[in-house]
Order: sequence, then structure tokens, then C-alpha cells
Amino acid sequence: MTAVLDVEAIRGQFPILSREVNGKPLVYLDSAASAQKPEAVIDAFSGQMRTAYANVHRGLHTLANETTSAMEDAREKVRAFVNASSADEIVFTKGATEGINLVANGFADDIKPGDEIVLSVMEHHSNIVPWHFLRERHGAVLKWVDLNEDGSLDMEAFDAALSARTRIVAITHMSNVLGSRTDAKAICQKARQVGAKVLLDGCQAAVHMAVDVQDLDCDFYVFSGHKLYGPTGVGVLYGKAASLRSLRPYQGGGEMIEKVTQSEITYNDIPHKFEAGTPAILEAIALGAAIDWISGFDRTAIAAHERELYDMALDGLKGVNALKVHGLTEDTGAILTFSVDGMHPHDIAQILDKYGVAIRAGHHCAQPLMSHLGVTATARASFGVYNTPGDVEAFLEALSKAMRMLG
Repeated sequence: MTAVLDVEAIRGQFPILSREVNGKPLVYLDSAASAQKPEAVIDAFSGQMRTAYANVHRGLHTLANETTSAMEDAREKVRAFVNASSADEIVFTKGATEGINLVANGFADDIKPGDEIVLSVMEHHSNIVPWHFLRERHGAVLKWVDLNEDGSLDMEAFDAALSARTRIVAITHMSNVLGSRTDAKAICQKARQVGAKVLLDGCQAAVHMAVDVQDLDCDFYVFSGHKLYGPTGVGVLYGKAASLRSLRPYQGGGEMIEKVTQSEITYNDIPHKFEAGTPAILEAIALGAAIDWISGFDRTAIAAHERELYDMALDGLKGVNALKVHGLTEDTGAILTFSVDGMHPHDIAQILDKYGVAIRAGHHCAQPLMSHLGVTATARASFGVYNTPGDVEAFLEALSKAMRMLG
């Protein structure tokens, strides 16, 4: 039986939700860009600085040992969160973007002219640009998979894109614009048949659904802390141990080495091989607190709550003249993206802000998708665990006022 969420109690754990914007109660519908932070995360971040902060791994004194223990505890929390087989498969990065760049850079020496990298047209720029580097610098060929009319990934087109030359498949697990979920497990199975490695962008999926990397059988999985109710400046790269060990180091410096002499270096084992220099210590610890926090709820109940809000908003937009919702798959996340004929999304967002409603407007770092949709920008309302039906009503009312003003 799915548990019932006490959303008002949850909201009470987010200090920022008590503020006003332009004299109106804040209605925050931009969680897909970055989620707000609960007290548990704020306290973990500040508490570590107050009580037991030092640099990690190399110290021998009490504070260093305590901080190292707290950071490695956070790594174990991440491991359990995505069901990795070992904490050694969890690399802390400064964000999902760095995780993807780390993998792309690690492949660089092995990419030959004509080797193929398969992407979808709904990828975030962070999962496009690093692969363009391999195209520019090593002659890789980017192959693009299109979408079905409803915004779902065209699996027939995906099958057609695979070949004996496919080296890497880099696909989102959930679109940051359309909310569309991909059949990630099938993607991994199909890629495996042609000997390709798979990287999944889980920035949205890790927030809105349970992730099991062993069940997916992906080689790499990335997500960011700040979308998962955690801090900015930290992200996660999961990689199968063998896949991580096959990559060359991304950066050089302290912690990623085993031995340095004037004539040679040898590298540390994973995950430290990819964590050069002082890591985002406090951020990693606070990410562990965010995982503890969200894991304290029934994830199925969260998904049901978010879907209820999405459906309510979608119903409220039905029949609105000149408004189009982009992406209408049955299996969608709590992300509602739309455009209105004759109205620029930036104007819509600015007017909604006058009523205290925060939405996102622009190309959402997904210009190939905007081109596919035939627009230059869209407006996006995204829902989190702390949103309420009242937030949806405020959004619909503010949008109606914006359309009357701009129409």
C-alpha cells in the first residue's frame, strides 16, 4: 500500500518556502533546474563546518578522521541509493556535467575516426558537448535518434542507429524538458549486443524514480546533487568497476596518485583515481543527508503526488487557445513544458514572477530538442515533493493573467 505524504509537514522543512516574492507567497515550480533544500541538508552542511571539518583522506588527526568518515559514509549512501555493487564504483564530481566530461575524456585515446556515438535529440547540452569534443578532435561520428510524436524515444530509430562502429551510447533516463522516460534497460541491452558502452544521464530520473544501476546494466550513470534536494557543487558518476578502471584519469593532482617520482607516476585505484585534489567535502556530506532525507519517504508516494500535480496542471491547460504542451507520454515525469503562439516564454516567466510564481523559460540547454519541436524556447513548470494543488492553482491563475496581458 502506498503511503500518504504529509505535504504540509514536508513544506515546513523548507525555510525558503515561507518567503514572499513581489508581495505574493512563493510558488516554486523550477525544481527541474534546481530543487530547494530541506533543513536536514542545510544542517548537515553547516553542522560539519561547526563540529568536525578538516581535509580528507590524508590527515591523521581526529578532525581529519571524522571528516573522512563522514564523506565515505556519504559515498556508501549514494551506493545504496542507486544499488551499485561497491562504493568504489561511486565517484564524487562537481556535477553531472563533470561526470560526463570525465567519461568522454577517458575514452578519447581509444576513439578512432569513424567510431560512432549515439545520442538522442532530447539530450541536455551537458550530454552533447563532450561528445562533440570527440567528434572535433578524434573524428567520431555523432548519430542522432529522433522522437515519436508524443515525445518518447523512437526505439526503431535507436535500433537503426546502432552498428558495429558504435562505441558509446549516451542517452537521458528522463528528459529535462519533456519529462519523457526512456526504456533505459532495453537501451543497455541493445547497446551491449553491438559491444557499445552506455552512459545514462540520470539528473531528472534520480529525483523522480528509483534507480537500480545493476538492474539497468549501464556502464555509467550520472546525476547532480542540487536537483536531488542537495547542495550545488557536487555530483555523482557511477561506473562499473571494470569500466572505470579502463578510463584514463581526467585530472592530475593529489589523491588520484599512488606514487610520483621525477620520471614516472602510478595511479590510485577507483574511485580516488578520478578525485584529484580536495573534493567537495561538505557538499558530498550534505548530499548524503539529502539522500537520507528523501529515502525517508515512500518514493512511490512521491511519484504519485508529483504526477497528480502534473495531471492537475495539464487539465487546467486543456482548451487554452494557442497553447501547446510539448511531450505527452503516458510515462512522464513531473515536468510540464509548453509554448503559446505569439507570446515569448521569457515574457510569460517574467509576468508569472510578478505573482510569485517561479517557472523556467528558455531553451533549457536543449537546443537540438527546440529545433525538433520547431521553437526557439519554451516555458517549463516542474514539480517537486513540496508542491501542492494550491501551487498549481496559483500557476494557472497567473498564466491566465499573463495571457490576457500579452494576448
